Parts: sequence; structure tokens; C-alpha cells
Amino acid sequence: MITAIFSNRLEREVKEPDNEQYYKRGTLAVLGVLRDIERDATPIMISHARGQFISRILSVDKELLVIDYGSNDYDNQVTLEMHSLRVNAEMKGAKVEFSLEQLHEAHFGGLPAFSAPLPAELLQIQRREYFRISAPLDPIFYCHATWPEGGKARLRLQDISLGGVGVLVEGEMPENLPSGDIWRGMRLDMGEYGELQVDAQLLHVGARTTVSSKNETVSTPRLSFRFTSLGPAQERQLQQIIFALERVAREKAMRFR
Repeated sequence: MITAIFSNRLEREVKEPDNEQYYKRGTLAVLGVLRDIERDATPIMISHARGQFISRILSVDKELLVIDYGSNDYDNQVTLEMHSLRVNAEMKGAKVEFSLEQLHEAHFGGLPAFSAPLPAELLQIQRREYFRISAPLDPIFYCHATWPEGGKARLRLQDISLGGVGVLVEGEMPENLPSGDIWRGMRLDMGEYGELQVDAQLLHVGARTTVSSKNETVSTPRLSFRFTSLGPAQERQLQQIIFALERVAREKAMRFR
């Protein structure tokens, strides 16, 4: 999916020598980053040769990293058998990635969990741009908003990231929409994944051009927004949605190979 592309991109980034400056090495440096992930309950994606799942860091100290079990028992058992795992997280403004040789069965708060020694190093890259994933075509996700001069707007979500969204205007659009305006109380309706209410700044008014079945060129207005502020809970919810969409797209891509 977009996931396979994303995963390959991450692997390339880790191997590229230019990323040497982004490595955190040593106990204190690694511990500081992982404690930030734990504190903010940032979702993490654990990937291995036989799959991937979303989890979170439950506890971390100088010697031990404790990670929550996934929601699927089979996935958990398969994960315990793996000897090479990659963990990545999308913090606000940064991407974090590290490798683990193996996860072991443990308990935390009386419940099953994974444990592993603290990694010796991790990669933390400050993002200039956020990873962006396309919204599904079925079901369609919508953005409900109010035009600057009044009136309700229902816009189709085209892509989503931690930084903002791109939407398509289906229907009439006011002329001369001013870039830079803050749109308050936008409601992102993402079906089974839930809703988010956000404030966002309009960055760009453009168009998406496609060719119809009749070989006619169709131009649809496209608006690009940047979130002006996301609370920690909203950021976690949005990251979980992005991870979930990435996983669904990856599974679809594998079925059609």
C-alpha cells in the first residue's frame, strides 16, 4: 500500500548515510525519546516478516522496554516467534524508528505484555512534511465545515496526515476563497474510525484533474488544510486511524499480487 511504499521508504532512510545525524545512541538519549512516546501514549507500529500490528509502550527504563499485547491472540503468538522486528512511531513533528531482535512474554499490571532490552540506538527524524495517506473511496470520508462567508460545506476527504488534510469540493464553491484563513470547528467524519473536530488553516486552493470514462477531462476543486492545533488525544486517535488505513491498504495490495 501505500504501506509497502512507506515501509520501503523507511528502510531506505535507515540505510542512507545522510541519516547518521539523526541517530540517538546511548542509554540516556534512547530512554528520553521512548519516555516521550510512553508519556504521550503515542501509538507504535510493530512490523515483522509475518505481519504488523498497532500497540503502545507501557513502561520503559534503563534496562527494559515493555510493550502492550496486540488485540489478536494469533498475532501475539506469531510475534513472539519473530527474531527481527521493526518499531516505528509518528510523533508530532518527528518520526521515530528502531529495531528489536526479539520480544519476550511478560506481564504488566497483571496482564500479558511483551518485553525486550532497551534498544542501543534509534532513529529520530524531524519532519518537514508528514506522511500522508489517501482516504478510502468506499466508504467515503467527509469533512463538514462552514464556508468563510456562511453556509454549510460537505467536502470529501482525499488524504490525511498528522499535519492536515486535503479535501475535494463536490458542488458549488464560493469564489476567491482566501488562503490563510482559519476554519474553526471542522468535523472529520471517518466512518467506523470515528470523528474529529479540528481547527485548520486553508493553505492552498487548487484542483484535481482526472479523465472520465467518456475520455473527458474533469477538474475538481481541491483545498489543502493544515491543522492549527491537535490535542494529544486527537493526535493519538488520528495516528491510529492512519495506521489502520495503512494496514487495510497493505492487505488489499497483497491480495491482488
